[in-house]
Amino acid sequence: MAAAPITIYHWEPNANSGKPMLAAEEKGVPYESVYTDLLAFDQHKPDYLAMNPNGTIPALKHGDTVLIESTPMMEYIDEMFEGPPLRPADAAGRWRMRMWMRFIDSYMGPSLSMIGWNIGIGPLVRKKDPAELAAAIDRIPLEARRVAWRKAIYNQFSEEELAESRRRLLYSIGLMEEHLAKAPYLAGDAYSLADVDAFNSCYGLPAMLPDACNDTATPAIMEWLRTIRERPAVGITWAKSRTDRGARLSLLDRPAKGAAL
Repeated sequence: MAAAPITIYHWEPNANSGKPMLAAEEKGVPYESVYTDLLAFDQHKPDYLAMNPNGTIPALKHGDTVLIESTPMMEYIDEMFEGPPLRPADAAGRWRMRMWMRFIDSYMGPSLSMIGWNIGIGPLVRKKDPAELAAAIDRIPLEARRVAWRKAIYNQFSEEELAESRRRLLYSIGLMEEHLAKAPYLAGDAYSLADVDAFNSCYGLPAMLPDACNDTATPAIMEWLRTIRERPAVGITWAKSRTDRGARLSLLDRPAKGAAL
């Protein structure tokens, strides 16, 4: 196993950045935390681009190795370091884990991102000086990311795109509720990287879609969210938040006994 220390360059501990952070905490792997402010475009500054030319967050440095893409980054952490295993021991369990990770990353995640950017990040970034903002977008290395940033910042998502994202999220919530009513975790009986991946994207669902994700409509999802939220590694990871995003975890506090749901 690898003894060299790791550095994780991350923004807020949610969505992509939270995945390697939480995986490392769950494994008990110490790491240097380098907060990389997405809203200040730290990921497009020369020093960061010298390490990660794609200009995406997060990035993980382990010795001379630099990793990007948060989901395979989690598997690297689990394989390279001692600590509790985060992948099922059996082939079927690993298949379920990877199936859910792919579903979250390729189907549910982009829709969560679109709605989240539209109602949250876009309005925040829009407060910056317009000329400075335009120059920052022009410096983004990947064309696809430049397009995505422009659409989010300048509120260019169409009603059709937002409606489709909401449809996908409602479908995804229904699928997860059905599955979690039968098993405590996404890959089966044991907590795995699939749960790390999904929790980082889905912990804000009760705030984003309160009509669709709540104790009455989705009790299994809420129990799964609360069970993971109560893990010590989650508290340690979200303590690194520098915005109000970390406060969303309070929405997962269990209702007081006797309180109406």
